[in-house]
Amino acid sequence: MLRLILRRLALSIPLALIASLISFILVPFLPGDAARALLGPNATAAQLAAAREELGLNLPLWQQYWNWLTGALQGDLGMSLISRQPVTEILNARLEPSLSLIIGATLVASIIGIAMGIRAARRGVLGRIVDSSSILALAIPDFWLGLVLVVIFAVQLKLLPPTGYVSLSDDPGMWATSLILPIITLSLPALSRIAKQTRDSMSTALDGTYVRTLRAAAVKESSIIYRHALRNAAVPILTVIGLVFVGALGGTVAIESIFAIPGLGSTAVQATASRDLPLIQGVVVYFTLITIVVNLVVDLAYGYFNPRVRVK
Repeated sequence: MLRLILRRLALSIPLALIASLISFILVPFLPGDAARALLGPNATAAQLAAAREELGLNLPLWQQYWNWLTGALQGDLGMSLISRQPVTEILNARLEPSLSLIIGATLVASIIGIAMGIRAARRGVLGRIVDSSSILALAIPDFWLGLVLVVIFAVQLKLLPPTGYVSLSDDPGMWATSLILPIITLSLPALSRIAKQTRDSMSTALDGTYVRTLRAAAVKESSIIYRHALRNAAVPILTVIGLVFVGALGGTVAIESIFAIPGLGSTAVQATASRDLPLIQGVVVYFTLITIVVNLVVDLAYGYFNPRVRVK
């Protein structure tokens, strides 16, 4: 297992470098000017030139990247061009809302999706419902679903807050309440994908000869499903759950903007609009590290459910 972890970590280093390099290359193509966003529309050409020189924006792109990379390797992601605050300080404050949303949505989608998929694996009406709902859920845009939920549950029924986020340390009850609508919005499409994958994998597992042998030996049906079939079907299900978690990172960009959640996604939107390169790079690094950690956890889960993975 240790060998598996070290191999995955070694592969993660070039992934992080490539992700940061690509974002650095693409940022100059964004419309707008960081110096003008900092100084305002009435700044003169001389003031803009001085600001670009002070911020290091007049340097060649390769040199800007090298300067950033040498600092990042020492744990320094630089200063925000607009707020002049350390990037790590800004992003650390935004990490809790995003992780609360992403982890909550993944847990909800996984628990309900796996339960639905197991039930649907026995075929019948529920199986057809799972197939149909997976197509429908993928066709519904996240931002539209979020707005509909706000109108129904916050504006009309007044059951839940429409926007905002309360920290877990400040008020656990309000923290949970503020996340209900965003989590539903983010988890609904993922739920259907997990349910369909669980149904397909469980159907294949339950058709195995070992299941017939267990039933002939009068083993309880619940034991067959949860101790044997689900374990054999776990690897493809875990793959989808890992993809759902990583996909939720991108989903936070729209969801956090709709529900006014001060997380990494909304920070990425603000930084992109103002061409705040260090902050954009910081968000990319955080997203990449989260993705690496999730992939590592999924790989460890593979090794637990399928011992053959450990020796490959």
